[in-house]
Formats: sequence, C-alpha cells, structure tokens
Amino acid sequence: MRKILFGVLITLIILFTFKYCDNKKEEKYQLKENTALIQKQIKNVGKLVVTEGHFSQVFNYKNSKTYFGDWLNAEKKALVVVNTDVSIVYDLSLLEYNIDETTKTLEITHIPKEQIKIHPDLEYYDVQADFFNQFEAEDHNKIRAQVKQSLLKKIEQSDLKTNAQNRLISELSKFYILTNSLGWTLKYNNNTIANQQDFQDVKL
Repeated sequence: MRKILFGVLITLIILFTFKYCDNKKEEKYQLKENTALIQKQIKNVGKLVVTEGHFSQVFNYKNSKTYFGDWLNAEKKALVVVNTDVSIVYDLSLLEYNIDETTKTLEITHIPKEQIKIHPDLEYYDVQADFFNQFEAEDHNKIRAQVKQSLLKKIEQSDLKTNAQNRLISELSKFYILTNSLGWTLKYNNNTIANQQDFQDVKL
C-alpha cells in the first residue's frame, strides 16, 4: 500500500512539475510577445508632425552704402511679402526608453525637443537699387534671416507650441493605454504614470 501511495505521490509531483514548467514557458513567451508589441508601437510613432500653421508678413528692406565719405549715397530697397508655412515636429525615433521585463515596466527617459520647420515664400515688390548698390545674394540671405528671426518670435507668442505639446501628450498617452492593457507599468523620469491625466503634468 505504501508503495502504491508513494508511486501516486511521485506521479503527482512529476505532473505538477511539468505543468509548472509549461506555465512558466507560456508566461515567458507572453512576456516576449508583450515586449515586442511595445517596441513595435514605439517605433511606429516615428516622426510626428503635430502642428501646422501659416503666417503672412510684409517687410520693408532697406540698405544704403556711402562712398567718398558722405558725398555719394547709394541706396536699395524693396517691399517683401512673406507667406510662411510652419510645422512643429517631434522626431520620436529619438525617444529614449528602458524596458524592464522583470518588473514589466516601460520607462521613458527622454522625450526629444520639438523641431520648428519654417518654409517661407518671398515675393519682392517695388524693388529699387542704385547703380553702385545692386541687389545680391547676400541681401536675400539677410532678408531670409530677418524673416526667420521675426517668425520665431511670433511662434513663441502664438499657441502653436502649446498645441503641439498637447498633441504630443495625446500620442504619448497611447503608450499608457497599451502598457496598462498588458498589465505593465509606465514611467517617465522615475515618476509612475498612473492614468492619462498624469501626462498633463509631464514637463517636456
């Protein structure tokens, strides 16, 4: 009788051992699948164009040169109409993160800064230039530099960057939805993201 009981006990131990190993293999396989899914989702985001805007401006460009002291003054001027398309881009391929399979944690360690793309279209009107002070490539470069500097100030004063950050946070919230659905924890710079609202407090 003891031999029978001992045999049954050994059989049960072997069965439980096999089942435990199978469960572990299944858990490990599921963990690898989840990790691959998270990595794929991050890569799929790629370059995110979050905000686009349009600006119109009019510039008066003037330049003068003097020769022989102040005896000869050569002037050139133009009215420049500028129509500019502006886009704010986050290159999320530069997003830095760590995946800890042991604790099932995705930690975002670095969110890249926004890239401001300015594409000005310049039209010249009422162009006037003296013989000794003609328009050159340098003048066009100066005008473009002035346009860009002026536009950057306007962008800072507008709500474009704020809208871009809101769009970015909306995209990053998808990582929370994904990790939460898989039973993972999402962190940003050592702070746990417990819900989508926590992204509103993220400092970019």
